[in-house]
Amino acid sequence: MGLDNDIRAASERIYNADSVTVASHIDADGITSGAILRQGIQNARITVKSIFLRQLEPMQMKKIPKDNSLKVFIDFGAGQQNLLEEHGLGEEEVLIIDHHVSQNVDTPYLQVNSLPYGHEKLSAAGLGYMVMKEMGVADGELAKLAVVGNVGDMMAREHCGLIGPAREIVDDGVSFGSVKVVKYDLNCYGISTRPVHTCLSYCDDPYIPGITNNIQGAQEFLEKLGITSRTDGGQWRVWEEMEHDERRCIISALTQQLIANGEGTDRLLSETYLFPEENRRTPLRNAPEYATMLNACGRWARADIGCKVCCNDRGLAYSEAEKMLQNHKNVIRQMMEYILDAGVTELSHLQYLHVGNRFPDTIVGIGAGMALSKLNWRKPIMILCYLPDDPELIKVSMRTNDRMIKEGIDLQSALLTASREVGGEGGGHKIAAGAYIPKSAEKEFASSVNRILEEQST
Repeated sequence: MGLDNDIRAASERIYNADSVTVASHIDADGITSGAILRQGIQNARITVKSIFLRQLEPMQMKKIPKDNSLKVFIDFGAGQQNLLEEHGLGEEEVLIIDHHVSQNVDTPYLQVNSLPYGHEKLSAAGLGYMVMKEMGVADGELAKLAVVGNVGDMMAREHCGLIGPAREIVDDGVSFGSVKVVKYDLNCYGISTRPVHTCLSYCDDPYIPGITNNIQGAQEFLEKLGITSRTDGGQWRVWEEMEHDERRCIISALTQQLIANGEGTDRLLSETYLFPEENRRTPLRNAPEYATMLNACGRWARADIGCKVCCNDRGLAYSEAEKMLQNHKNVIRQMMEYILDAGVTELSHLQYLHVGNRFPDTIVGIGAGMALSKLNWRKPIMILCYLPDDPELIKVSMRTNDRMIKEGIDLQSALLTASREVGGEGGGHKIAAGAYIPKSAEKEFASSVNRILEEQST
């Protein structure tokens, strides 16, 4: 069977269900996945209930209802099928839509998974959209959410844009009028909301000498080019609102700056995805910023608020999401500063730090990713923390960058192997992965991860 056949079988199972329970993850991909299925299934006039889980593990399985509804697990489930069996779920009761490594079990659960078919750059939201499209209930809103999920799960980073089936979903969004593509745009976060000089100072892929991590340097750079930083009304201008000639001037100067410092220019530009129906200067205006807002909701235990925003609630839910986004950014900034102040332990191929219980376990990975650009980018970073609801376990979050991926680094493989060596579990993606390990195994685990990374680098 091919992926298309799996998608067709999944759509038929949902279509024939009297009611559906959708269980999904709490990150941007999980929230958009849940919202896509919720809206699509409602469009098919089938009763649907949404559940968001931090992880699919024994304690969380108690939230899965023991009723006659079809249980759809999306953005997890492939690697936790043993838990589904232990929960007493039969083959006909379950559908898994996932893009993580699958686990072998006795029960042949129906599964839509892109990995076995070679589609590594396709998120669960993308797969969920494809299932809804097969059912004939997809629309522009669902295509837009699939783009957010794909970008939010870093499917666009390696190639500076979405590729394969994920790019075909972009084309659907363009046809619907819900997505606008800018093919050769600045590869930088915050193009719709941040002042241009601030946006440039946060650009670390590529690292621009004199501008990256230097707001003053970025502002002086624009002044030398004669670029006006404020509107006539006194507002800071954002990249999206710059005139075409101004953008071209800035990009040309950045290119020269990179070349003059011996840096590559291949990652300066990327394909960006804007949502013309959303208000300007809001986080919902482009895919990365929309994804960050959803991450904020999920990481602060309000994935349901993020889902409401995805379902077009622009009133109370959006207001709550904005507050969580601001708090999210503040805490992550504090965490990044703590990592830089405390310093990391450096091994030959790894840098790591244990933050204890200073920060919520749901955000340590994000903080790690931000801190990496200010540390030794040639070594993946690993952040460990305690779990509030399980004193015997440590949560592990790892991040690396595209340059290391090209050199053979695969964090998903490293954490999967190292965690199992100490009696834990791990998984994720090449560029971002996580694990849970016994509290007593920290040093052994770090040494094992370092060894595996060294083997991957040779």
